[in-house]
Amino acid sequence: MNATPLPTADEVPAMLAAAIGQMEFARRYTLELLETVPQQRWFETPAGFPAPIAWHVGHLAVSQYGLLLFRIRGRAAEDLELIPSRFRKAYGRGSSPSSDASSQPTPEELLERLAQVNTRAIAVLGETSPEVLLEPVEMPFAAYPVKLGAVLFCPLHEQIHAGHLGLIRRGLELDPIR
Repeated sequence: MNATPLPTADEVPAMLAAAIGQMEFARRYTLELLETVPQQRWFETPAGFPAPIAWHVGHLAVSQYGLLLFRIRGRAAEDLELIPSRFRKAYGRGSSPSSDASSQPTPEELLERLAQVNTRAIAVLGETSPEVLLEPVEMPFAAYPVKLGAVLFCPLHEQIHAGHLGLIRRGLELDPIR
């Protein structure tokens, strides 16, 4: 049960702007971490870790698509190219991470897809009315059980995976960046 009162339509624009700022911060940090891992090591899974770097990048693309595109406006025809079914199955919630580089997109392709999803998602958010963002939504969300709650969850989710990326970097015996 959610005890937090829903924001009003007048409050949504400021909250959305803050969420987008947090998304931008989280993405800069994620990219900073990724830039320090040689791409030939993206498919290595250090002992004791459940997933390689590549899986996290693919997962962030799928989750941002789900939280910010699919949940906000539904599936569009161009989504089948952006996030095809095989990509969702490989990197979505509940997927089994693989270290087999030959069966996956390259690091460059993963980064490109991550950027494409982000660009489209930010554009869609800019076109979405406060009233739409106050429509109910299923989990996962943060703070509010409405579409805005899914938006608020997006940067939190990326920061969780940034933490995983930092740990994987250490498991690969790379020096910390901060």
